[in-house]
Order: sequence, then C-alpha cells, then structure tokens
Amino acid sequence: MPSSQRLLCGITTRYYWFVVENAFLLRGGRVIDPATGFDATADVLISGGLVAAVSTTPRQLTIPAGGAVIECDGYLVVPGLIDPHVHLREPGAEAKETIATGAAAAIAGGFTSVCCMPNTTPAIDLPSTVEFVQMRAKASQRARVFVAGAATVGRAGEQLAPMGAMAHVGAVAFTDDGDCIASAGMMGKVLAVCASLDKAFMQHCQDPTLTVGGVMNSGVVSARLGLGGWPAVAEEVIIERDIRLNRGHQCRYHIQHLTTAGSVDIVRRARAERQPVTAEASPHHLLLTEDMCVGYNTMAKVNPPLRTDADIHAIIEGIVDGTITVLATDHAPHTSAEKARDFTAAPFGMIGVECALALYVKALVESGAIEWSRLIALMTIEPARLLGIDRLGHGRLEAGLPADITVIDPTLSWKIDSSAFESKSRNCPFDGWQVRGRALDVFVAGRRVLARGSLHSASLDAACVRSNAI
Repeated sequence: MPSSQRLLCGITTRYYWFVVENAFLLRGGRVIDPATGFDATADVLISGGLVAAVSTTPRQLTIPAGGAVIECDGYLVVPGLIDPHVHLREPGAEAKETIATGAAAAIAGGFTSVCCMPNTTPAIDLPSTVEFVQMRAKASQRARVFVAGAATVGRAGEQLAPMGAMAHVGAVAFTDDGDCIASAGMMGKVLAVCASLDKAFMQHCQDPTLTVGGVMNSGVVSARLGLGGWPAVAEEVIIERDIRLNRGHQCRYHIQHLTTAGSVDIVRRARAERQPVTAEASPHHLLLTEDMCVGYNTMAKVNPPLRTDADIHAIIEGIVDGTITVLATDHAPHTSAEKARDFTAAPFGMIGVECALALYVKALVESGAIEWSRLIALMTIEPARLLGIDRLGHGRLEAGLPADITVIDPTLSWKIDSSAFESKSRNCPFDGWQVRGRALDVFVAGRRVLARGSLHSASLDAACVRSNAI
C-alpha cells in the first residue's frame, strides 16, 4: 500500500469499516472561497481527508506517490455545496426517500452536506431519533447529513421538545417545518430556548387560520381553476409577528422558502435594523409561477405555493441587495401514486436537490442578477453560518480544513431527466428542461464520492473492507 494512503477506522453497527483514502491534486481550476474572498486560478491538494494546501503558483504542489491528478482547467473548485433544507422522509416514509438515497441524490447534485427536516414519522423530537438519522447517514458514506430537530413535541406546537438534549447529541437547528408554530406564546418560548442554545430557529411561515382549504396562490388563476387560494399575507403576518417577538430574545431567526414581495420588504427592514434575521429562496420560487398549476398539474403543488412574476422579481432583487442570503431546495419527495391524485388531494412538494445548481444558474447567473462568486456564497458559507457548521470548517476551502469540495463545469449543457435521479421519487416539475452548469467531482472528507459526474465509479477511489474483529 502506498505511503500516501491511510486507514480510517469507524464503527458501523457491529463492523469496523476501513476506508483507504488517496491524495488528490485538483489542478488549474478557478478556486472560489467566498468566506475569505479568495478567487483565483489555483491548485488544491487533498490529503488525509483535509485540504493540505492551496497554491496560485502553477505546478508548485507535489502530490504524494499513489495520488491522483485531476485537471480542472475551465472548472470551478469551490467549498462543498450545502443545502440547509431537505426532506429525507426516514423514518416513516421510506417509499418516498431514505437517508441513503437522499444523501446519494445530494452528492449527484454537488452537495456535500444537507440538513434534514424533522417532519418524519415519528418526528425528530428526541435525542435518540437525532442519533438514528446520524447513524443511517454515516452508513450511507455519501453526503454529510445534519439534523434539524423539532421545536415542539410531535411538531404539534403545544409542548416544547427537549431541544437542549437534541443539541447535545448534534442537532444543528430547530424547526417544526411542514407546520408553523401558530401560538405566539409558544413561539416566544421556542425563540428563548434557541437563543440560549445559540441555535437557529427556522420558521415555516404560514398562518393556518388564513390557509384553510388553500392549495395554491390566491388570485385570478386559483379562481379560474376553482381551487382554494393561499394568500400572501398568510406568510407575511407570521414573519412580522416573529420578528417582533424575537426583539426580546435575539435568537438567530431564519425564514424558510420565502415567496412574496411583501415578505422581502419585511426582511429588508428587519435586517436594516440589524435584527438577527435571515431568509432563503428555493429554485421553484425563482423560476415558476402560479400558471404552472393550470391543467391541475400536481407537480406544481408546493407549500408555500408558487406565486407571481412580481414576487419572483422581488425575491431576485432581495438576493441581489443581500436581503436573502441563503439558497435552499426544500427537496420534498413523494411517490408517483400520491402525485397522481387530483390536485386538492395530492401532497405538497417537489424534489430538486439533483438539479438545483443548474436552476440557480439559470435564474441568477445567466440572467445577470449575480456573479458566480455570489452564487457560491449563497450555497456554501451562508448556509454553513446559518447551521453553525462553519465552526467545523464547512462552507470554506482553506488549508487544514475538511476536504469537502465540489468541482463544477459552469458551461456544461444538459437535460434534466428525473428518471435518472438517485432520489427514489420523480416529482420534479423541471423534468425535460435544458440547463447549464453541473457538478463533476465531489469530495467529502477527502473521499471522491462523485467522479466526473458518476456517483458509482467513485467507489474505485476508496476500498472498504469489513472485519468482524472487535
């Protein structure tokens, strides 16, 4: 065995897994690290699971014997992409997605880390359930899976969940996502606990009393289709309420999947007042409008709903001026049978983690709204700061930090084909779209888990040997 290789030993159930890792030299790519402002043609050396060196002097770095050189001329070499809002469905709905398939889908999309939501069955509202997800993610040997714990027991909004205990075992944030914490009194308690734990609270902003029977945006289209309307104010009133409640707590408060122009204005004012408020935008709310629901297209049924062109314009302006600092997919898998129901009965949600990068490129870079460097920040250091994992070295690309790295071909043109996804589900409204920009290589802790666009050939770079020795 070459001296450049090392053995890492970790216990998975009753086995030891020995992973042999090679060194890699990523040569001649445009290296972008928004955390430090670094943006230059450079070489990156990966060794021992870490970024060993970054050099702007060509061919200065020497790769150890047995290592591999990967030519990156014309490509972007960036910190591993991070998605802070995905639904992996396990435990309880494994027919839609599992932690393993979701982690594989993340890698195929260029994401080295994702944060899964707690609206599972049972809800992730106990330390033991947090640990279950962590164990399953480790066994998959794909993307890192961080856990957002439920803020209330069963996500019912009535009793505080043991957030301190969940944080102790690794929960990085808290949310009742899928439902809003409707009670202002309970919301105040949640903000106080999250502030004491220095964890972000991520709110699903939906006043349930204003959305009874609502299945799409309230407006002319919903009236023509005879479908229940979901007004913009249902989102905006919760954001206003929570920001006011939080003034006495100063919790890191995050707005999930923001959708309306009014919401952008509220967040802009709060940030101008230096309130600890952040917000995220999702691919579908940047590219699709309520018109997608015409024909009772259940692929366009999502929570919160698709809005109008004016809302999309406002969200993009919010990204441009720094009001919105995070991009997140809200990857929400459902079975084909569920989505085949009539519009009112079909579940909310669409998948997107495998095509999100190209969709963000289409909405934001190709449109001229922002540059690549800003897009990478929205997908790396900003979500890392939201989750507090920047303290672990994630979202950054510097010597001595974990080698979570994504190599992107920014000009690669490809057609979205949901039938080829790693995800178990196919509910993607972007199926068939021609897009540009795709991850070619992904490294997680120095392991090459995506190799020139192929998830499965990455196994050639790491040998796993089982041993029954204890």
